Amino acid sequence: MKKITANKVLCYIVTVLVIAIILFPIIWMLPAAFKSKREIWQIPNTFFPKHFTTENFEKIFSLNHNGYNFLRSLGATFLVATVSVVGSLAVNMTAAYVFARLEFRGKKFLWVYFLATMFIPSITILLTSIRVVSALGMTDSLAVLILPGLVSGYNIFFFRQFYLGMPASLEEAAAIDGCKPFGVFLRIFLPMSVTPMIIIGVSTFMGYWNSFMWPTLTIINNSSIAQVMQVIRVLKTSYSGEYGIVIAATLLAIAPPLLIFAIFQKKIVAGIAISGLK
Repeated sequence: MKKITANKVLCYIVTVLVIAIILFPIIWMLPAAFKSKREIWQIPNTFFPKHFTTENFEKIFSLNHNGYNFLRSLGATFLVATVSVVGSLAVNMTAAYVFARLEFRGKKFLWVYFLATMFIPSITILLTSIRVVSALGMTDSLAVLILPGLVSGYNIFFFRQFYLGMPASLEEAAAIDGCKPFGVFLRIFLPMSVTPMIIIGVSTFMGYWNSFMWPTLTIINNSSIAQVMQVIRVLKTSYSGEYGIVIAATLLAIAPPLLIFAIFQKKIVAGIAISGLK
């Protein structure tokens, strides 16, 4: 038997405590979503509901406040996040391949420019970004939710580092067979990039799914494409004090990200290991 040291025991205890702290809000939300308003606020509080009710979910699905609809917002948010993931991967992977494997005039300057964007807090350019999309007539549209966030200096940097580690012999063999640079990317680099694609794809999906400030400031009059976090705020305003409704909506909103993480968790862990080795 392996000897269990005091350090390992301490690590296990700390790990369990951290996991418990992280999961406690989610675990608490599950039964709270099926409690009545009175039962949520009662003291002493009970973990399981004494009187099981689905009233909170019924009010969510019947919401019709200034055209806001919770189910429609879930669909719109999923559409925006999915399209953004595909577009982001296509743009950032192509740019990363160009910076990693091709030579062209001005490459160093452009690379420094992209790196510099990683160190600029997005909140500092928020007002400028809003003025730009307003001048372009993009407000109150799906385009304003998708296009501004497609290009990411960090994502390009991540893929570039991955591509730099690929052997040059693969490109040389493809070139001998008459394959052009873009063909090399499609036939060799793209199939080998599944793990980093999943890591960046999941991260991008989470970012778009949880976005609140940008949709709130740019989607003002078109409630038909309101994002799920906006609608949760509307629920909180419409049903002031009825936190069971907000809890139920939050529970439904976190279900897709949790499902995606559960599906791709092995690839995500593998990707963390790869980035650690690099």
